[in-house]
Amino acid sequence: MMDHEWNDDQPIYRQLRDRVVAMILDGVLKEGDPLPSVRTVAAEYRVNPLTVLKGYQQLVDDGLVETRRGLGMFINVGARSLLLQAERQKFLGEEWPRISATIQRLGLTAEELLKGSSPSSKAAPLKRAKPDPAKSDPPEEER
Repeated sequence: MMDHEWNDDQPIYRQLRDRVVAMILDGVLKEGDPLPSVRTVAAEYRVNPLTVLKGYQQLVDDGLVETRRGLGMFINVGARSLLLQAERQKFLGEEWPRISATIQRLGLTAEELLKGSSPSSKAAPLKRAKPDPAKSDPPEEER
């Protein structure tokens, strides 16, 4: 269900939380669906159950998941739309300014962006000019 690899960029509980968020956004987990149990995730991914619980608790704190006593944790109604709104704001505030600056710096047009390629990308790749032996410097031992 989730990727089994962890990276060193951020804590595992945060990566776990982000993976559940991605699964909600992608529609893998839908509103009302139960989350896998803490024990199941801990065993499957070989992490401490407290780490899983901490990741799940962040989802509860964010209002995306609710705990039903004796039943487990479930995706809240409206979780996906809440996430979409937050992710859109994050994208527009953090990522889009960098992307927009790159687009302007490269002089890309809207048509090129929509096609996914530029006219110059269809041109032949750049080739290095072969050195002309007549114009090259003599070897150091001849100097």
